[in-house]
Amino acid sequence: MAKPSIPKGTRDFSPVEMARRNYIFQTIRDVYARYGYNQIETPAMENLATLMGKYGEEGDKLLFKILNSGDFLQKVPAELLTPDASRGKLTTKLCEKGLRYDLTVPFARYVVQHREELQLPFKRYQIQPVWRADRPQKGRYREFYQCDADVVGSNSLLCEVELVQIIDEVFQHLGIRVCIKINNRKILAGIAEVIGEPERIADITVAIDKLDKIGRDNVNAELLANGLSQTAVDKLQPILSLTGTNEEKLATIAQTLSNSDVGLKGIDEVRTVLELIAKSGGTQATLELDLTLARGLNYYTGCIFEVKALDVEIGSITGGGRYDNLTGIFGLPGLSGVGISFGADRIYDVLNQLNAYPAKATNGTQLLFINFGQREAEQALCYARQTRAASIATEVFPDAAKMKKQMSYANAQAIPYVALIGENELAEDKLTLKDMRTGKQQLLTIAEAIATISNNQ
Repeated sequence: MAKPSIPKGTRDFSPVEMARRNYIFQTIRDVYARYGYNQIETPAMENLATLMGKYGEEGDKLLFKILNSGDFLQKVPAELLTPDASRGKLTTKLCEKGLRYDLTVPFARYVVQHREELQLPFKRYQIQPVWRADRPQKGRYREFYQCDADVVGSNSLLCEVELVQIIDEVFQHLGIRVCIKINNRKILAGIAEVIGEPERIADITVAIDKLDKIGRDNVNAELLANGLSQTAVDKLQPILSLTGTNEEKLATIAQTLSNSDVGLKGIDEVRTVLELIAKSGGTQATLELDLTLARGLNYYTGCIFEVKALDVEIGSITGGGRYDNLTGIFGLPGLSGVGISFGADRIYDVLNQLNAYPAKATNGTQLLFINFGQREAEQALCYARQTRAASIATEVFPDAAKMKKQMSYANAQAIPYVALIGENELAEDKLTLKDMRTGKQQLLTIAEAIATISNNQ
């Protein structure tokens, strides 16, 4: 029999790994809650009509489509089941649903579907898995979690400021040094105008968004291959290499885009966000204006964000931006929104490489009662109710096995305390508490044991 396996781009997680992942999720969840965001969930699958056409041509190719199952195929004409059937008909007749590609488009669908129930501005967060039919590689998976926060129903740039503060606070709590990059899609639209290619904004953003990954020469080659003129590509080069402080970059690009109204509006938006952040105390993270930041998804229309870890080589670990009319595709035009998404799986990989988890992140069982027999186990069960009520994670070993086996279990599980109840302990209504890290043993009442463990957590 072949050894069982899992699909490429997916992972199993052990109890220790899950404890670490839950630490990440809880850290993000706590920060979201402090800023007034409320949690929702949406189904793993959406109608393909909801998903298709929302992520650009490249994104559509990465959608996992779900084949209709059960007896549905009995109703499909035989000619559509042949290899010669057109892709369009196959999609329509055989695949009507798909796994969600991100959480933003399902959120837009949710807002439109539940509009009458929502109080605007509506602030929500969502922590769920998404799926992309991408080629698996380091830091890139086919199944991964996103941790989104969005505000819809407000055009205020205070929302962008708040999201930058959330990013900064989360990574402070996680102990990861990061650079928060900011740009604006209006600036990119202005750049497309001044280089004479306003209709090629999509091609330009998709290409320059790859600058860090494939380098400038390959970006230029891709732009030329997509039909941009050599003159336009040449005009783009000073922008791709622009350096200096955020203020200096804004001043330079303002001169370059002086004849582009949309570009100047984007510059004003970025300048306002940066000024408000500075006036409210700034960020511990590095905050950098990066004019090559594009965020390839088509629905972004204003400020865009991306976060890079400074001490680990890995792709973006957080991203997001403003979308002015995402709900319009579902029949509710004019409702602006802005959001961010933490890439929990990449954050997990960063923390693993840095070995930056606090001890509490992987704390499991704190106390194990050794089982010497029926009477002792009955007393252990009574004590365990009290320790658990005191928020001490407790196990009672289920079998009256040899002492060596039970202690080996405690060591293997890194359980810091074991409690022994023998005849003497039963007679005195006490237990012997052993600290597995130091070897120290004490004869204590259950109340004293609880106090000792609680004071050393």
